[in-house]
Amino acid sequence: MRRLSPGVEVDRKGRTRRGVRPQSGLVLGLVLLSTTLGAGWAHAARPSVASWSYLVEKLVADGVPRAEVVRAFSDPRVPAFDGLPFALAPREPQSRYRQFLQPASLARARRCRDRWAAELGRASRSAKVPPEVIAAILHIETDCGGYTGNQVVLHRLARLAMAAEPKNLARNIANHRHTNPRLAKRTVEQKTRERALYLENIFYPEVRATFTISQQQGIDPLAIRGSVAGAFGWPQFLPASYVRFGRDGNDNQRISLFEPADAMYSVAAYLAGHGWRDDLNHAARRRVIWHYNRSDAYIDAVLAVADKLRH
Repeated sequence: MRRLSPGVEVDRKGRTRRGVRPQSGLVLGLVLLSTTLGAGWAHAARPSVASWSYLVEKLVADGVPRAEVVRAFSDPRVPAFDGLPFALAPREPQSRYRQFLQPASLARARRCRDRWAAELGRASRSAKVPPEVIAAILHIETDCGGYTGNQVVLHRLARLAMAAEPKNLARNIANHRHTNPRLAKRTVEQKTRERALYLENIFYPEVRATFTISQQQGIDPLAIRGSVAGAFGWPQFLPASYVRFGRDGNDNQRISLFEPADAMYSVAAYLAGHGWRDDLNHAARRRVIWHYNRSDAYIDAVLAVADKLRH
């Protein structure tokens, strides 16, 4: 059995301990699918899978077996795609992270640092990243594993990867024309297309990486649970970051971001992999953490909490 998240265990055939298996109708659909590839493929599975056809075809063209993709997007755990409204220039407010500098929050961060001091120290030495920075990230992301999310990661990432789907794009262009009457229509269309492609380019690789994890570990891609943003585990890694930077910090021959040592070593490896060094100045450290979350407010919070933990 492989444990991916609290309460979810799957065997190599993708069965959960609760015995969740594809229903007979889906099995029949996949049998039919094998003889109806092409224009009629969507009709062989749950009707809602057709709403994901833009993404399904991209994944298939990228080498993921069609039956695997259709099975995932036919599963009842993946609702039909009902659109993704998106802002043209979103920004995270500073107020979102002020809570982490409150006395009660800092006390929890210190307890996390003290509870896992040995693991943090080893992770720090493995990649020369200060233990306080690792602890600060884990505290801000999930309160040191206190809340990691229970969303189906594949579904949350897939919605974001559908930003540039033609119908979704058209709806967003119409919406932004209405809410930005002072901008020329051509400007609105260009900005909306650019934002949609940005989201697709960020999140499509994460959807693809979810299938990579599934194939490498022999698990159900829908068993990975995390946040509404599609991140999972103590450090809230996206799937591609797990594939690239996941580390076995406790030498148990598996990498689980729900295990403290693995989470800490993985955060250290991530920061080191993006250029963290002992001699970096403040501005350079900010640029490294920017890769973790492209938010100035987030970076300010991580460095501020780390500083409090250091003193």
